[in-house]
Amino acid sequence: QVQLVASGGGSVQAGGSLRLSCAASGYIYNNCVLGWFRQAPGKEREGVANIERDGTTSYADSVKGRFTISKDNAKNTLYLQMNSLKPEDTAMYYCAADEWTLVTGTPNYWGQGTQVIVSS
Repeated sequence: QVQLVASGGGSVQAGGSLRLSCAASGYIYNNCVLGWFRQAPGKEREGVANIERDGTTSYADSVKGRFTISKDNAKNTLYLQMNSLKPEDTAMYYCAADEWTLVTGTPNYWGQGTQVIVSS
């Protein structure tokens, strides 16, 4: 079954940290670009971070230096380590994957959302 299952959201105070996880099926993990998107209430969905099949990473300017995307080949799992969280990071976070690119913002595969709330 081709799927993504996200977990790890929660509520933290500004300056705190959270780590999101996304378990991927074997097909997705081995054949796709993986990444994270987020959508805050009343705002458009935005890409947060991507990791290519070769491990190359990219980040939105708003999270550079604070968030780190990584993956564990032994567990077929994608991670997003979020440090120095700000209230503006509050959003529903989604893991996603596509065989070609995540740049278009319309990946073929989506995980369910996991809520992140950062209080000031």
